[in-house]
Amino acid sequence: MQQFFYIYVLQSEVDYKFYTGYTSNLKLRLEQHNKGQVPSTKARQPLHLIYFEGCLHQQDATKREKYLKTHYGKMYIKKRLKSYLTG
Repeated sequence: MQQFFYIYVLQSEVDYKFYTGYTSNLKLRLEQHNKGQVPSTKARQPLHLIYFEGCLHQQDATKREKYLKTHYGKMYIKKRLKSYLTG
């Protein structure tokens, strides 16, 4: 069975900011974020999964993650989630 790598975007209920990352186990990673086991999001709990993409190769996932962390990548996410973010 093919392993997938996921790029994900979380939104904090504390400051409503986004956090972008990648993982091979999306469910476990979300649990780690919400249990305070990830230093970069520890003070921003609870976090909600608002977007994810799947890739077949880790290299593709890391490239996509890096892109989504750029100015243009953040604009892409905001445009893609426009109806979600505006209610």
